[in-house]
Amino acid sequence: MSRIKEFNLPDLGEGLTEGEILAWLVKVGDVIELNQPIVEVETAKAAVEIPAKWAGQVHAIFHPEGSTVEVGTPIIAIDTDPGAGPVEASTTAAPASDLPTPSAASLAAVEVAPSEGMVEPGLIGGVAPGGRTAVLVGYGPRTTAAKRRPRKGGVPAQASAAPAQASTVPAQVAAAPAPVVTAPAAPAVNGGGRTGGLVLAKPPVRKLAKDLGVDLAALTGSGPQGSITREDVQRAADAPTTAAEPLTAAAPATAAASFGADRERRIPVKGVRRLTAENMSRSAFTAPHVTEFLTVDVTRAMKALDRLRGRREWRDVRISPLLLVAKAVLLAVKRHPMVNSTWAGDEIVVKEYVNLGIAAATERGLIVPNIKDAGRLSLRELADALTDLVQTAKAGRTSPADMSAGTLTITNVGVFGVDTGTPILPPGESAILAFGAVREQPWVHKGKVRPRQVTTLGLSFDHRIIDGELGSKFLRDVGDFLTDPEAALLAWT
Repeated sequence: MSRIKEFNLPDLGEGLTEGEILAWLVKVGDVIELNQPIVEVETAKAAVEIPAKWAGQVHAIFHPEGSTVEVGTPIIAIDTDPGAGPVEASTTAAPASDLPTPSAASLAAVEVAPSEGMVEPGLIGGVAPGGRTAVLVGYGPRTTAAKRRPRKGGVPAQASAAPAQASTVPAQVAAAPAPVVTAPAAPAVNGGGRTGGLVLAKPPVRKLAKDLGVDLAALTGSGPQGSITREDVQRAADAPTTAAEPLTAAAPATAAASFGADRERRIPVKGVRRLTAENMSRSAFTAPHVTEFLTVDVTRAMKALDRLRGRREWRDVRISPLLLVAKAVLLAVKRHPMVNSTWAGDEIVVKEYVNLGIAAATERGLIVPNIKDAGRLSLRELADALTDLVQTAKAGRTSPADMSAGTLTITNVGVFGVDTGTPILPPGESAILAFGAVREQPWVHKGKVRPRQVTTLGLSFDHRIIDGELGSKFLRDVGDFLTDPEAALLAWT
């Protein structure tokens, strides 16, 4: 059996055919372990980390960061037996700019990754439910406890010396990819006293450091196994250093330089933004949309949230008005099940479960992750699920599975100070609720004009399924709950 194995870009689910390599988490020469994250890839659904299918040493990296690669194309080669001595010279390539076509001898030393049977189900390469091959850690039933180990080696391999082609053009798949190989570098000592330029930090922490212009290699981690935490990065950002200033100052210049001589900037439409555009166009021109509006006095709802925050068991829970809106929608669906349905041509599919979608704006575009079977959750469980959903989306770690099979959606435009809107339905759903900003306004209350907390709801629905009467009753019930949530909980549950 060959010791050099190629790892192809796996099928990340949902019928995706390509992905863009955002960042390599390893470099040539690094010693890696089974299921260690090796590359971050963005698909049309989300950005995910792909783990290694074998333990060993990185022998070659085939595509630089920023490349768009088709599913099934080799992206990395791993030496599964690095202790057996050096690989034959025929399998070691020159820099990418001078690479010849690999010889027959070198190809004979390479084994393409089999699709199944490498490890136990639930781990990378194992057979997952439905007969598919697991491509992500935790996909399928868990059979062992997952534990992330610190990575070894230096900084991730950068792109080859030759300029990379525009990432909007998918990489051409040749009969055999030309590996990008660099000589392993001697381990360096970073500012924290650890050997190796690649420090241990979670992806959200890396993104925070990038946004704040903090060099992770210069920090000493206070987390488990010496990992860098958010607090470490924040402390470094708050303490002004001469090293960080040039990074911060260079950012505006880079943004300004992105405009050409014609004072225009062209942004490739790809990944999440492209999928969103396709879905919204299809939905807008296939489902007949109707939008209704309702202005609601939510003063009692805001007071109820304040009382909830004051309770001992809720003090560590993130509570926002969106929690009550979500609960109102879930209870209103129980009274009007047809709202939670899908148009299937010759039939309407009404669903007993509610996978509640929450529209989230991220750096990569609009995504709509959903809370599975949200109708079965208690108010506390719903609050925790909303917090996890928002934090995962902000960190750019929402998985494709979390964005599939949604049945009903809420878009919280009020966080941007907008009163309401006419949202477009996510494909396959029959209703979406826009929740506007809560403002103090003059309102007639008990026969007198008083300042009250007021918001406006906008409900868009598919008129093939939901007629005006049903849509109006559903929106009315959501409004009634928000007007007096405590009374509604007693009366409806």
